Amino acid sequence: MSAPSIGRWSIGLDVGGTKISGGLVDPRTGQILVRRQVPTGPEQGGARVLERVATVASELASESLAMGDTVQGVGLGVAELVDSAGRIRSAQTIDWMEIDVRGALNHIAPVAIDSDVRTAALAESRFGTGRADWSFVYVTVGTGISSCLVQNGVPYGGSRGNALVLASAPVTSVCSRCGASQDTVLENVASGPALAARYRDRVGREVVHGQQVFSALDSGDLDAWHVISSAGDALGNAVGWLVNVLDPDAVVVGGGLGVAGGLYWDRFVASTRAHVWSPATRELQIVPAGLGSDSGIVGAALMAVG
Repeated sequence: MSAPSIGRWSIGLDVGGTKISGGLVDPRTGQILVRRQVPTGPEQGGARVLERVATVASELASESLAMGDTVQGVGLGVAELVDSAGRIRSAQTIDWMEIDVRGALNHIAPVAIDSDVRTAALAESRFGTGRADWSFVYVTVGTGISSCLVQNGVPYGGSRGNALVLASAPVTSVCSRCGASQDTVLENVASGPALAARYRDRVGREVVHGQQVFSALDSGDLDAWHVISSAGDALGNAVGWLVNVLDPDAVVVGGGLGVAGGLYWDRFVASTRAHVWSPATRELQIVPAGLGSDSGIVGAALMAVG
């Protein structure tokens, strides 16, 4: 039996609040050769999440060996703050701040860690909708909401790695029934869990996933229409503000909700343009991520190999 060749492929792991998506990726093309996906289960603690991540990574490494190749790197995009040295600096969703994540994976290959929004933005710049010569804002909308400026193909992390926090943008919502206003933050209005929670509050029955709200919308449910419309409006308000500050060539939107299309997308785009101050900027390109939900996997794999 011949020895495996020196790693052509890398492993990309997109570790979000709902699921861990992994892939064996050819970094030259962005092609995902093998896929794995398991629930994250953050409520079970950071150590249990890391066990799941390690299992997925080991399975992908075994697949690579079975095809006659080793792995040249393992990349993780994590739904947390990550500094420029790859150290996890928050525990909002996954509590890994005091856990040796690299130590659990470096027997496979060298490990790189970054925020999930930056890894996804890197993939979009290299293989997706975002062009390498663009200055564009990448926004991801799913379990959480984050953003990243990309210039000349390089995601900008800021001085401390914290240039991504869009979720806490302030939002004032007004009840369509009684006119009462409530001050909250964007992630509590426009994310997937927020859609479920807000719809549940309106209709008084159990709703677990944002997708259930979209299903209700498809059935003509006016409560679902209100929840989704106001979510798209709120997201557009925040992104319009980003456009005013950064003046990018384009906005690229990924994540499960970001590429969902339909009413959410239409209201988001209209709201973004309505909140852009300059007429010269108002018609900038606003496009869904070309790689769809694969951006996180591909970007993590690219980051792993530099």
